Amino acid sequence: MNKISKTVEDDYILDLAQRAKQAAGVLASSSGKQRREALGGMARNLRSQAEQIIKANGQDLAAARKAGLSEAMLDRLRLDEGRIGRMAESIEQIALGIDPVGQIIDGWTLPDGMVIHKRRVPLGVVAIIYESRPNVTSDAAALCLKSANAVILRGGKEALASNGAIARIIRQALDEAGLPKDAVGFVEHSEHELVNNLLKQEGLIDVVIPRGGKSLIRAVVENSHIPVIKHYEGICHVYVDAGADLEMAHQIVMNAKVQRPGVCNAAETLVVHAEVAEEFLPSACDELAEAGVELRGCERTRKLYHSMGVASEDDWSSEYLAMILSIKIVSSLDEAIEHINRYGSGHTDAIVTQNIEAAEDFAARVDSASVMVNASTRLSDGGVYGLGAEVGISTDKLHARGPMGATDLTTYKYVVYGRGHLRQ
Repeated sequence: MNKISKTVEDDYILDLAQRAKQAAGVLASSSGKQRREALGGMARNLRSQAEQIIKANGQDLAAARKAGLSEAMLDRLRLDEGRIGRMAESIEQIALGIDPVGQIIDGWTLPDGMVIHKRRVPLGVVAIIYESRPNVTSDAAALCLKSANAVILRGGKEALASNGAIARIIRQALDEAGLPKDAVGFVEHSEHELVNNLLKQEGLIDVVIPRGGKSLIRAVVENSHIPVIKHYEGICHVYVDAGADLEMAHQIVMNAKVQRPGVCNAAETLVVHAEVAEEFLPSACDELAEAGVELRGCERTRKLYHSMGVASEDDWSSEYLAMILSIKIVSSLDEAIEHINRYGSGHTDAIVTQNIEAAEDFAARVDSASVMVNASTRLSDGGVYGLGAEVGISTDKLHARGPMGATDLTTYKYVVYGRGHLRQ
């Protein structure tokens, strides 16, 4: 993409936001059938034009290697026919989902005959600022279209060519379906100043959703004039309780840490009850180390497994996004919950136990968007939850929490039906 002149930065973003606002008005009155047809066109175009996307992705990968990005980050960036196919499948799943727009959340009739409906409506224009993973481009565009929102996408510079190719294909599908292609806007330039300009478009953009590292999210929150739905770090825990099935615990810990360590729902800390630590930890640590995981433990843990490193205070609050795991032994369920609530990020935490009382206590008291019982943290995902995909995983409590599907991209209004009713 050509470098944009600083003299036209403001006009570029303003024009993008104005066109998105106009497109949002059209989408708000579009039918669910129209939007489903456009989503089907998006999926077909991704498959038929996969070669173009892979070629663009090759440019990004070459630049990323030259810049010294880690293998985990390269994996997040990489696209092939299989991943593009899964992107298309995700769009098709979103298309098949229930249309949230116009749903009546609640309704009642007053004694005087006036009828009140609480009805779902689009948010309007959503700006999504994200890093590394090009599939966010298609997922975010599809979820926003499903919920009749216009979207402005601003991906990271490391995926600029890939995201641009995907956005052009999506906009083409909108045009073919008779919907405004400006319903999906894409910032085609990498200058950081454009983000700050985007965050100033109060009145045109209704909400901002950042996806990426802590520094990105903090910068967005500090500079935005627009409400922000935050997705802070994924400092996820697996707690192996005294009542755990230890074979199950082995499998869950390995999956949560090793299956894909560079994503936000991978486990970063393993917490183990002292009653099972001696039986569980040595073999679990052997298996993790054999898989290439660097282990860092508390003093009690290192007495059981001498070869691991020392876990510092900073380790307990670190999102590694790499093959590193911190391990802590606790004396009680209460201590485990206290540790998780103190150091976790409110993303996803898991308990492995056959004790239903312990499971319910953990689920009630751990303050996270997703709590898993006898399941891997890696399952915390919009697609897995049946949402088709997610626009992000909110660690906020307002207005959405956890994996955000199309329904979470709506708000509501009250529609009141009277028969000449007047205030007395």
